[in-house]
Amino acid sequence: MANGYTGKVLRVDLTSREIKVEQPNESFYRTYLGGPGFGLYYLLNEMPSQTDALGPDNIIVFAAGLLTGTAAPSVPRFTVCAKSPLTGALGRSEAGGWWGPELKMAGFDAVVVRGRAENPVYLWINQGQVEIRDAEHVWGKETGTVERIIKDELQDNLVRIAQIGPAGENQVKYAAIVNELVHFNGRSGLGAVMGSKNLKAIAVRGNTKVSAAHPDKLKEMAQWVAQEAKVNPLSKMLHSQGTPAVLTANNAAGGLPSCNWQYGSFDEAEEIGGDKLTNDLLFKRGSCFACPIRCKRVVKASGNVDVDPKYGGPEYETMAALGSNCGVKDLILICKANELCNKYGMDSISTGAVISFAMECYDKEYITREHTGGLDLQFGDGNLVLDLIQLIACRDGFGDWLADGTVALAKRIGNNSERLLMQVKGQDAPMHDPRLKNGLALQYALSPIGADHWFAQHDPFFVPGNPIGQKAGAPLGILEGIEAVDLSWSKVRLIFYTSMLNCAYDGLGVCVFGFAARSVTPLKKLLEMVEAITGWDTSLWELMKAGERINNMVRMFNCREGFGPEDDSLPTRLTQPLTSGPYSGQLSIDALEFREAVDLYYDMAGWDSQGRPTRGKLLELGLNWLTVTSR
Repeated sequence: MANGYTGKVLRVDLTSREIKVEQPNESFYRTYLGGPGFGLYYLLNEMPSQTDALGPDNIIVFAAGLLTGTAAPSVPRFTVCAKSPLTGALGRSEAGGWWGPELKMAGFDAVVVRGRAENPVYLWINQGQVEIRDAEHVWGKETGTVERIIKDELQDNLVRIAQIGPAGENQVKYAAIVNELVHFNGRSGLGAVMGSKNLKAIAVRGNTKVSAAHPDKLKEMAQWVAQEAKVNPLSKMLHSQGTPAVLTANNAAGGLPSCNWQYGSFDEAEEIGGDKLTNDLLFKRGSCFACPIRCKRVVKASGNVDVDPKYGGPEYETMAALGSNCGVKDLILICKANELCNKYGMDSISTGAVISFAMECYDKEYITREHTGGLDLQFGDGNLVLDLIQLIACRDGFGDWLADGTVALAKRIGNNSERLLMQVKGQDAPMHDPRLKNGLALQYALSPIGADHWFAQHDPFFVPGNPIGQKAGAPLGILEGIEAVDLSWSKVRLIFYTSMLNCAYDGLGVCVFGFAARSVTPLKKLLEMVEAITGWDTSLWELMKAGERINNMVRMFNCREGFGPEDDSLPTRLTQPLTSGPYSGQLSIDALEFREAVDLYYDMAGWDSQGRPTRGKLLELGLNWLTVTSR
């Protein structure tokens, strides 16, 4: 085994049931790192363009980050890549937890799956040995039940399982993949891809320690991070309240999406915020592998509505998507909605988005009880949200309308309802308003997977007077603060640089909640970790170029699938002023200024006017095996 990685990639063809192992050389790892770099390499090399996302020729890749599974703090993540059935673009989603590290300890850096099994199966990867096992007995069952059955069957309670629920089996187009019942590859509908392949789960177990070139140095750095996390204000906040802390802050600023983004504030925000969750429902704090921050919430409730702690607790995105954006003010019902999404295996952002969009269409009488099967789609009805989640997962009645996502639903409804959508490239927007932080508008538009808030770093970390952000950005050449409401060249450069950084983070397996600018560990320490683990003599230049390489590979994937500048756009609502909060009537995004910023990003990235990487850029990045596909 090499230091930091296993040097092995598992290949599985579910149609032929062929299993084989590849052994890439060191230059492959230094070029693509891991995670999305690996996924894109296999997709671009082996999957033809225009492949049916739910057909057997779609390839799905599970790839740990380069550093995942080592003793490095806050590096638990792995990536799943395939063509998305929701968007038709690249489907890509990262998750933390324990599955990615366990895959490395079981002997593999990645699993590449193609074909379709004749009957439901799951993969069993046990210390380098691989089996394709029957899954008929767990098909149709909820995730918690499946977790217990497979662990009992394998007679090992420490098995780590990445699986789909009934939503993935029924090919709900925003179905997710979950490990440990609470850690999600949530976006892009990748659970539906697994369902289309009759692949219920991948269970892994390993006991081989992932080696480091300089373990004493790594241990020293891990201890430094653990101590620093106790005093760093960002990591302290994440430990104390997790991401739900953001809800009331966004509400105070007028940027909490409410009632399908019609409003930016919610009168009952305090009743569904982080303080309320912590004080009333917090059962314990959860964590990921080798992380000192412990930002995960585990909640419990009993009474009229029971909430099972084995399904964890809601993140901010879930609380807003299934709470304020659906007008729901009952925190217990929101936590129950989170539990149901985890049981059935559904992306909570898109689930909340499609329900809130249907509610507004019902409110505007674009649809009626005749369409909904008698359901009264009123904002604020939390019990209705619970019913709709179950209908969607089973594609039952009106749930079948909702299961294909907001864009498909708008086409079905008509009546110019698409003007009410909050999506980019077919993927629903996360619960952050770009009118309050304009760099996020570029993230939503330029993200290859559709609207996404982790494409680059967020504006508030780099505003004037924020020493944490400015200190974090200095090694990138970001030396002066930039206002959050700004789309000048300096903001475009910030998004360009940090989009490369975030791609590098994903390739390494880094969680942004543990690293600059979002949290405690600075870039210098990250470099020291990479060198301590791999033994490489590396630099920030090498890592940033690897991130840029990943960003260009994903752009090439979308170009060959027919995506272009018109898809790098924003929902109509964001070009209109905020409607509530302290900035009511203000802070719209100017369409012309925004388009100029997108074009400037193209220039900085080395892309042509159609947003395609130029031949020179591809060659500069060592991607000579890629050519620009005509649209």
